[in-house]
Amino acid sequence: MLRAQVLIATLWVGSLWTISYIVAPTLFSILPEKALAGTIAGQLFRTQAWLSVICGSVLMAVLLFHHDGARSRQNKALLAIVGAMLICTLVGYFGLQPTMAVLREAADTGGVMDADTRTKFGVLHGISAGFTLIQSLLGIALILKAR
Repeated sequence: MLRAQVLIATLWVGSLWTISYIVAPTLFSILPEKALAGTIAGQLFRTQAWLSVICGSVLMAVLLFHHDGARSRQNKALLAIVGAMLICTLVGYFGLQPTMAVLREAADTGGVMDADTRTKFGVLHGISAGFTLIQSLLGIALILKAR
């Protein structure tokens, strides 16, 4: 069971880091149209969010239903980390992204994002990036504790 936990945690955290810190920045640096880069990155973040929900839910179930007295305290710590990571996903992607999409669509219909919309989008993007950073740091703890 421990190996399964480590594999699931590694898939989750590795995919989060890869998409967030390698793939998305690369898209914005090499594609000439930022809107296209944003569309592709958005699709990748959507996939990552659902992968997070699945991996987090499976890890939670494994930790909740696998009773091992010797690992009980460690399981509680892992549950807290997994729960916090899931909250980051739920708030960051499922909470903030829909509002960001509405702002982006409003700009797409007009062609240019006005200063107020750009500011709102920038603030939400910054908050979303903060949740991703927090989730990434929690991922380090998850990988180290899951061993």
